[in-house]
Amino acid sequence: MNMIDNALGVHAQALGLRSKRMEVLARNIANADTPHFKAKDVDFASVLKQTRQDALNTTSNLHMALPMEENPGGEKYRVPFNASFDGNTVEMNVEQAKFGQVAADYQTTLNILENRVSGIRRALRGD
Repeated sequence: MNMIDNALGVHAQALGLRSKRMEVLARNIANADTPHFKAKDVDFASVLKQTRQDALNTTSNLHMALPMEENPGGEKYRVPFNASFDGNTVEMNVEQAKFGQVAADYQTTLNILENRVSGIRRALRGD
């Protein structure tokens, strides 16, 4: 299993994170008319850094541990550009733009993984 993880690199983890971010953005869009709903987003870079096993290796058990974030899932509330009267912080144009960007990033990561898997298949077949 470790050999497969090495072959796919960080892209396998990135695909899962991008999928989670699309779910959060879709939840924001679905609740655009819900009073007092607070829009969230996932800080992709910080979550990916946390999930990497080689982010920080200590050489001694006497080293201080990094403080853990209060939200390990990386979800953070978004600050709206324009305040709403009903307390909802979802801005449809922002959410749709971010969703489109994340969908394109997801497809790119999926293509990278597909290329890596097809390369492994060719190597196994001896092509």
